[in-house]
Amino acid sequence: MFKFAAAAALAAALFGCASEPPRNQPRASAAVKPNPPSQSAHIRPDLRPFACVGGYRAGAVSGDYAGYPALTQFIEQMVQKHGFDREYLNGLFSQAKRKQWTLDYLAKSDQGLKGKPSKGGWTRYRSQFLDARHIDGGVAFWRTHQAALQRASQQYGVPAEYILGIMAVETTFGGFVGNHRVIDALTTLGFDYQRRGEFFRSELESFLLMARSEGIDPGKPVGSFAGAMGLGQFMPSSFLQWAVDFNGDGRRDLWNPEDAIGSVANYFAQHGWRNGQPVVSRTRGSYSGIDSLEPGIDHEYPLGTLAQAGIEPAGHCGCDYPLRLVLLRHQSNDEYLLGHPNFYVITRYNHSTHYAMAVHELAQAIKSGYQRLAGSPANLGEN
Repeated sequence: MFKFAAAAALAAALFGCASEPPRNQPRASAAVKPNPPSQSAHIRPDLRPFACVGGYRAGAVSGDYAGYPALTQFIEQMVQKHGFDREYLNGLFSQAKRKQWTLDYLAKSDQGLKGKPSKGGWTRYRSQFLDARHIDGGVAFWRTHQAALQRASQQYGVPAEYILGIMAVETTFGGFVGNHRVIDALTTLGFDYQRRGEFFRSELESFLLMARSEGIDPGKPVGSFAGAMGLGQFMPSSFLQWAVDFNGDGRRDLWNPEDAIGSVANYFAQHGWRNGQPVVSRTRGSYSGIDSLEPGIDHEYPLGTLAQAGIEPAGHCGCDYPLRLVLLRHQSNDEYLLGHPNFYVITRYNHSTHYAMAVHELAQAIKSGYQRLAGSPANLGEN
């Protein structure tokens, strides 16, 4: 009995809901792993004391998610695996709202997942981002946060313009970070979206761990309809692994520009960004065997294979590694580019050729605009 009581006391000390966060408690640093997390098993439990921020408490879940067996099972998992208080989670999920708009939107978009890019697809996609709002906004953001961008570039080996390219596409530098409560988004997708429910339940697990680690009310953060957060739109699992406290204030806050800058740079670095290497190369040739190759990020080809298909870099490549064939469908023609490893790194942020090209072209446009304004062709923050 004494051993049981002692163990219970220890568990309470480790896992119990304190009335306020422990003072002078060091924050966990971002874990460095070679591949992005896909399963909740990759998440290490946080055994530190934590605050029940928000005052949630209920004997059972009520509201939109009352009577969901899968949610009951999830809460039990969080209690057993991570030491959360059951009544606290019951109270939190009693406040969660089911987002029918999100489910309807995804059901419609899921119907168009398959199929090759349509004619003019790149032209239409590009026009959403390559405009004065994104480019001028990037130049202004660079001027305001020049010191943080330069430090991030030097520390992580990622050019400032590519950090900005991500923020431009994701949130227009914080202009729109989303207006959906993260707890609502992830609960809806975790328990009502069958196609990817397991993934979003894993993200919900990560979100609760993130809120506990950072001492924030899990009912407060807002983000995208899919639960992405901050200027760089990190999912919670990405936060746990790659978010950094770049301004040194003791917490990781992706809504803070400096922390967002450092976190995006760290994400690129940990996914294999090669400093000083190109992103894409233009091509030339007869393209006689182009139909024998599959464009996209899932296939890569040695230069010899590309040459046999009548494709070669338009200029000096200097690369001894396989390349990806990038197809861009303009309104009047198709264009083929060669994607280098850095192109693939950008697609780790969003698995889309169009996305990576928009980030790349915005990066170059923002850099040119900043150089013109500064009147200098220097690297402007590159390592």
